[in-house]
Amino acid sequence: MIRFKLKQQIADKEFREKRRISLQEVADATEINRGTLSKMLNQHGAVVRTDVLDKLCTYLDCRLEDLAEFLPDEK
Repeated sequence: MIRFKLKQQIADKEFREKRRISLQEVADATEINRGTLSKMLNQHGAVVRTDVLDKLCTYLDCRLEDLAEFLPDEK
């Protein structure tokens, strides 16, 4: 399963910039639907296109591996 670390990356950006960043601000800045961002935050196994990941990495100034990680399914 892929786990998104969007909340952590937003928190890191808030710390660097010393200000609060709303999900709506991220949506407006990246032109990503707020619903898509919400799914990434709250839904296990959310399906996200690569262009969304690219926009988020650019906005958050992070690498893909900082935004998502692979977790093997427990058997």
